Amino acid sequence: MCPPKTKRGGDLELQSADDLADDHADDTSPLTSEVERDGDDEAAAEPEQPSKPNAPVAEAKSPYTLAFCFVGLQASYLTWGYIQEKVMTTEYETGKFPSATFCVFSNRVLAILVAAAVMVYQHGCVSVPAPMWAFAPCALSNSLSSWGQYQSLHYVSFPLQTLTKSTKVIPVMLMGKLLNHKKYPWVEYAEAACISLGVALFALSEGSSPSKTGTQFLGVLLLALYVTSDSFTSQWQSRVYRSHPAVDQFQMMFAVNCWSIVMTLAALVTADELLPTLRFLSLNHAAIWDNVVIAITSASGQLFIYYTIRKFGPVVFTIIMTTRQMFSMILSTVAFGHSLGVWSYVGAVVVFGAIFYRIRRGGRG
Repeated sequence: MCPPKTKRGGDLELQSADDLADDHADDTSPLTSEVERDGDDEAAAEPEQPSKPNAPVAEAKSPYTLAFCFVGLQASYLTWGYIQEKVMTTEYETGKFPSATFCVFSNRVLAILVAAAVMVYQHGCVSVPAPMWAFAPCALSNSLSSWGQYQSLHYVSFPLQTLTKSTKVIPVMLMGKLLNHKKYPWVEYAEAACISLGVALFALSEGSSPSKTGTQFLGVLLLALYVTSDSFTSQWQSRVYRSHPAVDQFQMMFAVNCWSIVMTLAALVTADELLPTLRFLSLNHAAIWDNVVIAITSASGQLFIYYTIRKFGPVVFTIIMTTRQMFSMILSTVAFGHSLGVWSYVGAVVVFGAIFYRIRRGGRG
């Protein structure tokens, strides 16, 4: 059993960030920002202010603190996205990285260590106040979404993958209605339609030769697996938070990643990818460091998430992460030579315009 939880003076008050995130897990708006949920995938964070009477309010709105959060989030996730695309698309000395599943597995290891360290600091021990089986469904969907995210880069461009993440609003709404019986206003559906239209324009404008149509279609299916599984993850986590209110964000992170490690390790052994990947790493030391950088930036980004939300609230946080999406697309296009047509820019403007309108509407609410 953990000792009674006490508030430490002068710390980052991570529990406040957890409470704020829990508030948003119960909100009815489905907007999801692109942030790391548990060391690899990107978590739901909605732009409405918390509605609970005793919810913590944003504090310490110093421009230097804001700059610190902005730079920390951008550096973490721009690096994460760049190295992720590098690992999955470039040739190392003996070929391309052999296993997307191993990337998911390696990231989960560091995520567990970070979660455990924060739990000990915050609660005095590593303990989850809920049965472990409650986290298994979202751990499975989370692992599938991560695998689909990595694997899709074999078939579609990173800019398309980044923009497609915005369509998570649609499966989030569907999962919210199915799992949590949520209702959404018509403006939500209109925004979702605009985002979908923009992504479709972007995807079609990229063009493809007949020989690549099949592989690009497979990439689209993998992106669909990613956004659908990720949407299920956030909605199931919301159910866990309501059923077990004592669970905080880092306990969720720890429990989900425990399941994810077991699942991905079993998949690696079953698919006979574990030993070949280890041999590949032994021959390509650059790939080892790339995987380490991905894991570190995932963990650092997650800590910046909680700190930024606590200090400035979800609206500022969502704006920062939306600009990160745009920077990621620019960085990928320049670094990896992706060619974008006129309709690609039109589609991107439609998507980001809808997102910023949604942020503005949420801020007014």
